Amino acid sequence: MKELRIRVLVGVFVVAGVLSWAGARLWNSIGTLPSVPVAAPIVLALLAVVLLATALSLRARLKAQRERQPDAKGVDPMMAARAVVFGQASALVAALVAGMYGGTGVFLLESLDNPARRDQAISAGFSVLAGIGVIAAALFLERVCKLPEDDEHDGTGAAPTV
Repeated sequence: MKELRIRVLVGVFVVAGVLSWAGARLWNSIGTLPSVPVAAPIVLALLAVVLLATALSLRARLKAQRERQPDAKGVDPMMAARAVVFGQASALVAALVAGMYGGTGVFLLESLDNPARRDQAISAGFSVLAGIGVIAAALFLERVCKLPEDDEHDGTGAAPTV
């Protein structure tokens, strides 16, 4: 399984942000603007917490297994692989969503004198921060599940992810 590259996430974020900013400008020319849901940063923050809890749990179990503790629960490789896939998918979606809210938030910065748009800009900003939190937690989870380097099986020297 290949590692998730940060430049892919940045690319998704930037493209989604530019398209969202352009879409918000176009939509505003019609006279309305879709609202930024208040629940968006909450949902993203909860997802970041789930990813972080999964990573910390797996890290503790892997550490106990490496230290050969008598009551250590092993980590099923398929479970670790599923966790990594979940983390990678979450990071990609979070980059897309954070880019969308970031582009909308940048557009809303032009009209902070309007209280409703100011509240939407704040929600968009918190959504971007929560999306970055999801990405950070997903990358941490991926790092926790990374296999140690094994030069015998892989001539490139790169450590594959579980």
